[in-house]
Amino acid sequence: DAFHVVKLGTQVLDETRRRVQQETLHRRGHKEDPLYRVRGLLRRGREHLTDRQVAKLEACLQAGDPAWEVTIAWHAYQQLRSMYQADDPAEGRRIAEQVIGSFPTCPVPEVARLGRTLKQWKDHVLARFDTHRISNGGTEAVNLIIEKTRRLAHGFRTFEHYRLRILLAASGTRAYRRGPAHA
Repeated sequence: DAFHVVKLGTQVLDETRRRVQQETLHRRGHKEDPLYRVRGLLRRGREHLTDRQVAKLEACLQAGDPAWEVTIAWHAYQQLRSMYQADDPAEGRRIAEQVIGSFPTCPVPEVARLGRTLKQWKDHVLARFDTHRISNGGTEAVNLIIEKTRRLAHGFRTFEHYRLRILLAASGTRAYRRGPAHA
């Protein structure tokens, strides 16, 4: 699932930033610290950054990342994102195979760990490019609605009332459930 893979990439980037911050300054980040100042920019895609934001990111990485580990992790994260944003599934698959092949040997330990995880899940990651980007996102969304309803269903004494509540919640008649976003 693309969402979970990119989320793992975001976690790896944050862990790398925190570790480097701790190793260089021997404390957690403060608002004036270079790596702490760009933590939000690091999580964004390169295509969403303005020229000013790119300049700030580069300056802060230069000031706070002496061994270039956060910079390497950021580029790895951008590469991970690019495999799911490729217009052509064959191009996305090519990038994914390159990512899966190169990440395990990365000198940054967090990226190498992510690479080993992706290597274990290689068939599942690459399956997305064979299935024309079909995912179980819709099923997961309905399941989330059911779980939220279950948590709020205190006091339902019969299963029939509980079932009706779930059907009402997941029916698609709510304003926030007007139609599929992928049409």
